Amino acid sequence: MKIRRNDNVLVIAGKEKGKTGRVDRQLVDENRVVVEGVNMITRHIKARPGVRQSGRIQQEAPVHISNVMLICNKCSRPTRPNTMKLEDGSRVRACPKCKEVIDDVSQ
Repeated sequence: MKIRRNDNVLVIAGKEKGKTGRVDRQLVDENRVVVEGVNMITRHIKARPGVRQSGRIQQEAPVHISNVMLICNKCSRPTRPNTMKLEDGSRVRACPKCKEVIDDVSQ
């Protein structure tokens, strides 16, 4: 996945189109990400004695990875990051618009 945790992303499709947020979690098997403050749903929670009270909880639902674009740190424009190899052989993510290195891929 080219989008990772703590990346700033822009939602480009769906009912939340145009909203931005930080990636909270990745669901790699499902090709989805959870973005803070985007795609909010209401869950009805059953009470568990001594643990939690019953009620309705607002939480974020996953968004498909194809519906978000990474926002470049330098040029602040939405982009689909490319992977480049540096002289030392390491792979990094780079913005194709401003050619700026975003971060290391091999984590």
